[in-house]
Amino acid sequence: MKLLRWGAAGQERPGLLDNTGKIRDLSGVIDDIDGKAVTAEGLARLSGVDASGLPEVPAGTRLGPCIGNVGKFICIGLNYADHAAESNLPIPTEPVVFMKATSCIVGPNDDIEIPRNSRKTDWEVELAFVIGKEAKYVSEEEALDYVAGYCVVNDVSEREFQAERGGQWVKGKSHDTFGPVGPYLVTREEVADPQNLKLWLEVDGHRYQNGSTDTMIFPVKKIVSYLSQFMSLQPGDLVSTGTPPGVGMGIKPEPVYLRPGQRVRLGVEGLGEQDCKTVEA
Repeated sequence: MKLLRWGAAGQERPGLLDNTGKIRDLSGVIDDIDGKAVTAEGLARLSGVDASGLPEVPAGTRLGPCIGNVGKFICIGLNYADHAAESNLPIPTEPVVFMKATSCIVGPNDDIEIPRNSRKTDWEVELAFVIGKEAKYVSEEEALDYVAGYCVVNDVSEREFQAERGGQWVKGKSHDTFGPVGPYLVTREEVADPQNLKLWLEVDGHRYQNGSTDTMIFPVKKIVSYLSQFMSLQPGDLVSTGTPPGVGMGIKPEPVYLRPGQRVRLGVEGLGEQDCKTVEA
C-alpha cells in the first residue's frame, strides 16, 4: 500500500493511492496515518479495505507528511562512505545518530524556508523508514520485521548552524520546514530490498545527487537493531538513513548552497518524488 495524508497543514486527513493513481479518502476508516495505523493490526485492517469504494480526493490537493504525530525523528549521519569523504570526515565505525525536531516536518511539496542569517542551507535526499512495532534490543536478523514502511525525506541542513556554532548538530537540522516527508508511506511488502533503491536530487534542474542505497555503510536492518540497543522505538517513529554524495557543501571548487527562489526536486525509487520551492523565512 501507498499511504498518505492530504489537506491543509495541520488538518491533514488519511488517504491512500489506489492502483490507478487516484488518491482515496480513508477518513471513514481511520483517524490518521500515525503510530496506531502502522502497527501490524492497523495495516492489516487497511489492506482489507476496497479502495474503489472510498471517496476520491480532488486532483491537486495538497499532500502532507505521510506519517502524523511522529514521536521521534531520528537520523543517521555520514552513512555513505563517499559522503563522509566529501564532508572531510572519517568513515564511521558505528552509526552516527542525531535528532531533528519534529516541528520541522512538512509535506513533500511544501516550501522550504531559508533561515534568517543563513549562508549555508544544504540539501540531502534520504531513504527513511517508519517503525511499526515497539523495538527494544532487536537483532539484525529480525530487525526488518519492525519496519512498517518506507518514505522519502529531505534532511535539509544549515551547515554553519550545524558545524560552526558549537554544540550538537540539531541546531542546523531543525529549522521549520527542514524535514519534507513523503509523498507516500510505502508499506514494507512493496519494497523488495531497501538496500537496492536509487535516489536522486536536483536543484533548478541540475542533478547534484544520484546514488543508491546499496552503498550505505550501515543498512536498514543494522540501523534498527543498533538504535534499539540505546532507546526503544515506537510505532510511528521516523528514521532517516543518510544521504549519498552530492550535497552542496561538498561541491568543488566552491560549495553551492540554497537561496530563496529555487526549486528542489528529489525522489527515491518506488517511493515517489518531492518538489519544493525555497523561500525566505
